[in-house]
Amino acid sequence: MATQIAPALDSATALPIYESEIKSRLELERARLLAEAGLPSERIQHFKRPSERPFTKADRERVTVLFGGFTLRHDRLVQAALSGLGYKVDRVPTPVKADFQTGKEFGNNGQCNPTYFTVGALVNYLRDLRDKQGLSTEQILGDYAFITAGACGPCRFGMYEAEYRLALRNSGFDGFRVMLFDQSGGLNQTDIERGFEFNFDFMLSLLNSVFLGDLLNEIAYHVRPYETVAGRTNEVFEKATQRLTEKLRSKKYNLKPGMTARLLSKITPVDSDAMAEKFIDQLFRDYYTSVCEEIAATIDEEIEVDYTRAKPICKVTGEFWAQTTEGDGNFNMFPFLEREGAEVLVEPISTWVSYLLHQNIARAHDARGLVEGQPVPGKWDIRGKIQREIRYYSKLAKLTLGQRILRREYERIRNALGGTAHELACQKHLERQGHPYYNSRLGGGEGHLEVAKAIYYSAKKYAHMVLSLKPFGCMPSTQSDGAQAAVVSHFPDLIYIPIETSGEGDVNAHSRVQMALGEAKVKSRAEFQAEVQKTGFSLDQIRAYIAKPEHRELRRPLKAMQLVPHYDDITGRAAKFVRYVGERMKAEGSMSN
Repeated sequence: MATQIAPALDSATALPIYESEIKSRLELERARLLAEAGLPSERIQHFKRPSERPFTKADRERVTVLFGGFTLRHDRLVQAALSGLGYKVDRVPTPVKADFQTGKEFGNNGQCNPTYFTVGALVNYLRDLRDKQGLSTEQILGDYAFITAGACGPCRFGMYEAEYRLALRNSGFDGFRVMLFDQSGGLNQTDIERGFEFNFDFMLSLLNSVFLGDLLNEIAYHVRPYETVAGRTNEVFEKATQRLTEKLRSKKYNLKPGMTARLLSKITPVDSDAMAEKFIDQLFRDYYTSVCEEIAATIDEEIEVDYTRAKPICKVTGEFWAQTTEGDGNFNMFPFLEREGAEVLVEPISTWVSYLLHQNIARAHDARGLVEGQPVPGKWDIRGKIQREIRYYSKLAKLTLGQRILRREYERIRNALGGTAHELACQKHLERQGHPYYNSRLGGGEGHLEVAKAIYYSAKKYAHMVLSLKPFGCMPSTQSDGAQAAVVSHFPDLIYIPIETSGEGDVNAHSRVQMALGEAKVKSRAEFQAEVQKTGFSLDQIRAYIAKPEHRELRRPLKAMQLVPHYDDITGRAAKFVRYVGERMKAEGSMSN
């Protein structure tokens, strides 16, 4: 029976008005207007997020969790770390252009470049399971899941998860589990079911794999352009990666608490004796650093380099995914730069982790004395004010301690691997440099980091040019590019080039990079030639000195750079090296003109 929503004005003559009649008339009028405009009258069925099947602890032994999106070396190390914790995990291969086309086929128009590449690679991985390995769709839906990063923000990143689900449904995998790891959520990941335990063990395993991946990548990109035997660096670093994956996979966290751990758990906020023992193990024992020292020795023993070849150093920054991936997603930019004669300075993922901690500290400062949903304490509410101050300093202490531990552990592994990789950039320093051009409180993308890192790596004489990679139409990076116009005007020596990536346009992007790289090559060669001239020796004399058997350390990739001091007025690795060798030759009175 229809529901009456308004009584008659005159019960003797007027008819009542019914809700069903109003709806009927609205539908008729809507249909008339659509027909008049030539539009279809069928109702559009909008995509809605489905109810996710839970990923429980019981599923852990059966369900394979898929992930990807970092560099190949990072992915392998993370896979080993998670396997060591008892999870079944597998990597989705580095996306290629065929994956991009698959993503566009099954996804919405106008999506972000990382979305198309990532979901396309996932769909093609699942298709291979079905079509080549013979698994049924039901088996795939039941025995596999995908975990990815997610967060809200001012760009399309917040919609990635919905796009993944839509593309999976359109490609025949409706109901495939997509689990979201909130990049700003820390260990409090309540949206993910009990199948993943975001505990202290998980955090340590993940951070150690990221540290190792960051540093191995940077050292490999530093050594490879100067190797005297082509391909040797890749062989040695492949063995190093295998050794570290074994260490991560075999790491045990069921440690027996000692006296120090029991004392620590009583005088600090550490939750238990067991956690305190893990904390001590991470900070003071050499489980990872010992093998890193062995890897560093192997690198110096098995690789020879020629640091007298002048090469421009190109720092890569930009949007997180585009600056990290090593395939078609950023036009294979890293191998292209090396083929063009550059040394690539890659961005460590650890910088992003440090940035998230720093932003949380900034938010704690901004919200000092405030509690959501509660009024500000009155003028004479001394107790309330003291409680909020205690709350503020407690949170600040935890975040600051976390940031210092992050830097300390990164530094331990960096020194164990020879100490030639750059230390993590200080977030306060980056904020001071970037804030005048890009407000450091703005969220989304890399925030102020793109601007700050361009200034930092140029002013510190760490790079000849800065290449910023971002997906086509990336809003936060586009805002950064606008601010870079002011940066370039204030730092005229900075060579900066932004490149938007998509599934097409490789030739055009490479051509633009070549032009900027040409200018960087001129700078690096001029710098190198000036340093050779200052030594008072010819380049042939310097090379002859280096080639002597007793000077083998000058041909070792890590040892040679350990000997070279930091010169504030030189950028190029070759220029720094010949200045050091020239000073050494003069001190020894060797081969003078």
